[in-house]
Parts: sequence; structure tokens; C-alpha cells
Amino acid sequence: MRTRFSGKQFKDFNSVLLIAPISLVVLSSVLIASTQRQLAFVAWYQHLITAGVGILLALIISQIHLARLRYLLLPLYTLSILSLIAVRFLGVSALGAQRWLSIGGVNIQPSEIAKLIVILVLASILERQKFHTPKQLWKPFGVIAIPWFLVFIQPDLGTSLVFGAVLLVMLFWAGMPLEWLLLFLSGIFTAILVGIWNFGLFLWIPIMGFLAYRSLPKKYFSAFFTVSSLTVIAWVTPWLWMNALKDYQRDRLILFLNPAQDPLGGGYHLIQSTIGIGSGGLFGTGLLQGQLTKLRFIPEQHTDFIFSALGEETGFIGTMFVSGVFFLLIFSLLKIARNAYTRFESLVVIGVATMIMFQMVINIFMTIGLGPITGIPLPFMSYGRTALLVSFMALGLCLSVERRSRSFNKN
Repeated sequence: MRTRFSGKQFKDFNSVLLIAPISLVVLSSVLIASTQRQLAFVAWYQHLITAGVGILLALIISQIHLARLRYLLLPLYTLSILSLIAVRFLGVSALGAQRWLSIGGVNIQPSEIAKLIVILVLASILERQKFHTPKQLWKPFGVIAIPWFLVFIQPDLGTSLVFGAVLLVMLFWAGMPLEWLLLFLSGIFTAILVGIWNFGLFLWIPIMGFLAYRSLPKKYFSAFFTVSSLTVIAWVTPWLWMNALKDYQRDRLILFLNPAQDPLGGGYHLIQSTIGIGSGGLFGTGLLQGQLTKLRFIPEQHTDFIFSALGEETGFIGTMFVSGVFFLLIFSLLKIARNAYTRFESLVVIGVATMIMFQMVINIFMTIGLGPITGIPLPFMSYGRTALLVSFMALGLCLSVERRSRSFNKN
């Protein structure tokens, strides 16, 4: 495989796909430096170096025809599963989780790489997928079930949620009926209703049964199976809540509703994060001038809670700017997915867009108190070498799709 680079190849690129993440990286490097003013080590320049390597990888990948990657998907998927298993036995632990492999003194997070590989494999499977009966979904669900389980038991609840979001959106983009999507999500809403409104189940479960009757084959059996499954979920949810989740995971899922219940424990991060963002006001305190950030009220702020430093030092204007950059990036990806030359390429791009969008929304929501703390990083901004490299590699795939679609349209 030969890859040639020329100015003509790069001039047709969608500049948003490079300018948007680069601007986020540069801004976040300043914020990372601000969070580490009182520390003996710094990571902001490592963030920039990693981004530089990521940009180079993105440009290289952008010259590769995605169809050539099909022959590598099975080996890559197998290697990804083996690396996730290796994490279980040989992984490096930090902050209560075992998620990294140390290779040559460098910590690598296989779960981040697995997200990108799963997107490629799912796109290959869904390219010719038809949706006549739910039995046709066993293959995409089977592909994602193994890495999802291995990530969930690390434990890494946040990344496991990303797998689920990517699967459902890619299924919908591939043509799965909207009713099926609602039925798949009904189990989650059932579990939520168990905790907040038990009587709502008497309305919710019959409605889902009726939806199954209307949209699935073998109508009576489908309705009965749906009602029975949701009833079982409602019955076992309390037991799973107490036995399947660790204490800190339960705290993360509920304390955002009232973090003052445990102000020095599980609610501490959220309280300090909202105080920091609120103290920024409209224009912020100025870059490198945030006092809460300087005094390190939020531990490990340069990773999952980098948005709180952004809110304190750049204020509402800065947070709106970053949100606007993300939405511009997502809009560009959706446009590329719509104009892609093949269905496989379109599915790859929509998977990448879902991965970035889901992580962005969940991270921002958790830092401002609108969602539970799940440990999901903010793409291109949170410090994390593997995550940053994977994000740029994902954009490289999207650049390849756009380059190919533009070439086809010209010809």
C-alpha cells in the first residue's frame, strides 16, 4: 500500500475537521497548564505533542481507502479483545479502575482503541443489513457485547455507555425502524422508573407491549415477550443496583440530583465544578487566572473536569464558543456521512460523529450538574494520550471518506 502526499490532495479537505479539533487542543493545553500551576510536573506540552502525532496520523489515514481496511478488521477486532482481556490480568490501576496496559513505559488504554475498531466492524456488518425481524440483529449485538462487557468490568461505566450509544445510532442510520430503537431503550427507562416512580411502570410497560405488537413480527408473542422482559427488569433492578455496582458507581449515578448529601465524598467533585463554572460569570477570570483552578479544588481537573476550568477562566462566552466548535464539527461530520460514496463509509462517519457527540454532551452535562459523573472525557480537551490519538485517527477516517466523495462528485 503506497501513500503519496501532495498539496492538491489536502486542499480539498474540509478545514473544519482539522481547524476545530486543533483550536480545542490549543485552548485545552492552556487550561491544563492552569490546573497544574502548583504541581511539580506539567502535562500541557505533552497534550500538544500528542495532538501533533494525532494530526500526522489523521493525515496519513485520510489517504487510505477505507475498503482496504476490511481485510484487517477481523485481526484488529481480535487483537482489541485480547488487549481488553490482558487489561484484566496485566493492567495498570489508577483511581480505582484497571484500564491501562503499560507498553515500553507508556500507558495505553485499549478501551479507547476498541471504540474505533468496533465502529469499523459494525459499519462492515450493517452495510448490507436488512431489518425484517429482530433475529437479524444478533450479529451487530454480538460484535459489541464482548468489548462492552470487558470494558464494563474494568470498571469503566462511561466508555461502556459510549459503545451502547454508537450501536443504537448506527443501527438507526442503517435503517432500523424507530420503534425498534424505542423498544431497545425501554429497558433503561424501565430501570429509571423503578427508582423514581414505581406506579409509572403500570402505564409504561403496557405501552411498550403495544408498540411491540404494532412493529414486530409474531405480534402476540412479541408483545408478551416485551411485557415479560420489562417486568423482569423492573423486578431485578433493585438487586442489581445493590450488588452489580460498586459504591462509588452508585454515588456517581444519583448524587448529581443532590450532591449536598455527601459534600466531602461523592458529591465533592460536582459541587466544586459548578462553583468554579459559576464563578466565571460572563467573561471569566482570564486564562491562567482562575483561583479555584489554581488551588486545585477539583482533583484531576485536567482530565474529565477540564470543562470546569474552561467555565471559570473563560466564562459563559468561552463555554459557548467551545460548544459551538463541537456542534460545527458534528454538523460537518453529518454532512460527510450524508454525502459519502458508499453505505459503509457513511456508517463509519456516523459512528465517529456519535462517539464524539455523546462524549461531549455527557461530559458537559456531568460538569454542570445535569447528569451523573461517568468518567467520560471531553474529546480533544481532556488530557489523555490514547483518547486524543484515537479521536484524531477517527477524524482521519472521516477525511478519507470526504476526499473520496469529493473525487467521485468531480468525476
